Amino acid sequence: MTMKTRNIMNWLWRFCLAAGLACSLVTLPQPGFAQTTKKPAPKSGQQPSMGACCSMRADPNVDPRELVRHAADAEMENEKKAKTYTYIQRSETKKMDGDGKVTSTESETSEVMVLYGEHVERLIAKNDQPLSAKDAAKVEEKINKFMSDRKNETDEQRKKRLADEQKSEEQEKSYVSEIADAYNFTIDGVEKLNGRDTYKISAEPRPGFEPKSRFAKFLPKFHFKVWIDKDDKQWVKMDAEALGDASYGLFLFRIHKNSRFSLEQTRVNDEVWLPLHVHGRIDARILIFKSLNEELDFTYKDYKKFRSEVKFGPTEPVTQR
Repeated sequence: MTMKTRNIMNWLWRFCLAAGLACSLVTLPQPGFAQTTKKPAPKSGQQPSMGACCSMRADPNVDPRELVRHAADAEMENEKKAKTYTYIQRSETKKMDGDGKVTSTESETSEVMVLYGEHVERLIAKNDQPLSAKDAAKVEEKINKFMSDRKNETDEQRKKRLADEQKSEEQEKSYVSEIADAYNFTIDGVEKLNGRDTYKISAEPRPGFEPKSRFAKFLPKFHFKVWIDKDDKQWVKMDAEALGDASYGLFLFRIHKNSRFSLEQTRVNDEVWLPLHVHGRIDARILIFKSLNEELDFTYKDYKKFRSEVKFGPTEPVTQR
């Protein structure tokens, strides 16, 4: 995945996470919300893909706006807990031509570790093939540099870094607080996903919404359907679609109308909801001149609680879980 593509996906991911969303893959050419694509049967020990059934009426006294508000707040806590988990991430990028035909497909698989309290990726495969010795050495070099930078960080540098992180977190909280005010919500019913009851909610931009935070100005550009777990009041699944062009930065990139993305989350260790699958179909323009037409797919598995900070050697980590 190119850095520009990663930057765009990070922006979409920020929208999703800030709203507390996570999801399943969709196909895009047709109008309205996307259909969930078929996925292969899960391997032994792996959580199955989300499947909806048994739609029923919801309690008319349930306020969908309050459900969304509660779930968005809960997602902030999920993000904090997620920092204590390691996992395997696979990303796949399909580049499309103007007619929507796939011209190339690339994938990367990474181990996501916890180092100095942060998630750090160790690339372990490209196109589902192990890295060459040369490429693996480059990966280790980058990881060792990160560890060296953290180890030798001065008190002043650490203070500034933590202050920047705190500022970013406060901005995200401010953004999250506007989610519930930016839309009109309708409960479509109660559906079962993975055997759990969820509220299925439609969200349409609320006329007259005036964003207060910088990122909230993008909210009216999207509508979505979201499934909230009835017991945990957590986001479980979301399908979203761009209603109009959405720009990030002055000339960085512009997401075009009808771009779509969707996500699923899964319950881990009965304590946290974490990403299971993220998919995006992006029609965008970068720096005014370059078009981007790609389908992006992320899958996450093997979540494990990281329980202690340990030292890593030049090749393989030794963890205590």
